[in-house]
Amino acid sequence: MRKTGSIIIAAFAALFTGASSAQDAIVIGAAGPMTGQYAAFGEQLKRGAEMAVADINAAGGVLGHPLQLEIGDDACDPKQAVAVANQFAGKGAVFVAGHFCSGSSIPASDVYEEENIVQISPASTNPKLTDAGKFNVFRTCGRDDHQGYVAGSFMAEHFGEKNIAIIHDKTAYGKGLADETKGALNEKGKSEALYEAYTAGEKDYSALVSKLKQNAIEILYVGGYHTEAGLIVRQMREQGMETRLVSGDALVTDEYWSITGDAGEGTLMTFSPDPRKNAVAVDVVERFRAGGYEPEGYTLYTYGAIQAWAMAAQAAGTTDTAKVVDVLKSGQFDTVLGNIGFDEKGDVTAPGYVFYEWKDGGYDYFAE
Repeated sequence: MRKTGSIIIAAFAALFTGASSAQDAIVIGAAGPMTGQYAAFGEQLKRGAEMAVADINAAGGVLGHPLQLEIGDDACDPKQAVAVANQFAGKGAVFVAGHFCSGSSIPASDVYEEENIVQISPASTNPKLTDAGKFNVFRTCGRDDHQGYVAGSFMAEHFGEKNIAIIHDKTAYGKGLADETKGALNEKGKSEALYEAYTAGEKDYSALVSKLKQNAIEILYVGGYHTEAGLIVRQMREQGMETRLVSGDALVTDEYWSITGDAGEGTLMTFSPDPRKNAVAVDVVERFRAGGYEPEGYTLYTYGAIQAWAMAAQAAGTTDTAKVVDVLKSGQFDTVLGNIGFDEKGDVTAPGYVFYEWKDGGYDYFAE
């Protein structure tokens, strides 16, 4: 029988009463790039997972059992992600919050489906993750077809008279987002002057920048991650270009500004509404900051993913995947992200994407 939101709220109250028993721990995992050039995002996932588990355990655990968190490092590599997923299965994990890169989450989801493990990604936005139809796969973040539509429409409206280029890093995330953005831009009657691919992980993008300069590009849309985007914008400034950079949610880390410095001023990016500004997240945000960590980017999206799973398991009265999934797809969950639910595909039913602008070393909502 499908559970209702009111049952989940009651279960959530039960979750936060009593003390953790000494019974066997419930094993869950969190996976992302703990090492490598995207390790800043891995830290976001790890920090969010650790705080969520500590809070849930302090409040009594799940079904009277404490949670045991295992951390997996996939380095945003598909093969390593599959290995991590198999390691979680070997440790008896019933739930995984992860992964970060879509190129990791998608192949890992095959393992989670086969091993009957609930997967909720806090950060993987490629539509293929949930469009594949796996019953056990969810996400607390948005989708690139939605993000790309917002970005493409925005550029057509605000930069319709500008010379626009779209580039991507060939990854599942980067190319997927660039293609969705291009589609929306074209649908609005605006054609890009240049569409190019670049190789992630390089340090010298001067040849690409020279090509952009030769084509008098005024607006550059980057489908890719913060490290390469930061280098590209810095190298554009070094060649005397004032081109404005526009990108997606992979720029939601202070590391972007560490790379660009003042060259990043005015960069625009899409991201979901900042959960740090939610009234329900105030206590958690304050505790992160008191510990010397700013819960930016996907920190709270990971915390919220674990909250949702814990509430669903409590409401189901079991960690059995089929029963937990039934609750996840039928209920509402009061989390640090606000009140969220999931549709039949596993996509979150929450507010969509908005634009942010980098200024003075930080990002905030874009004021038109």
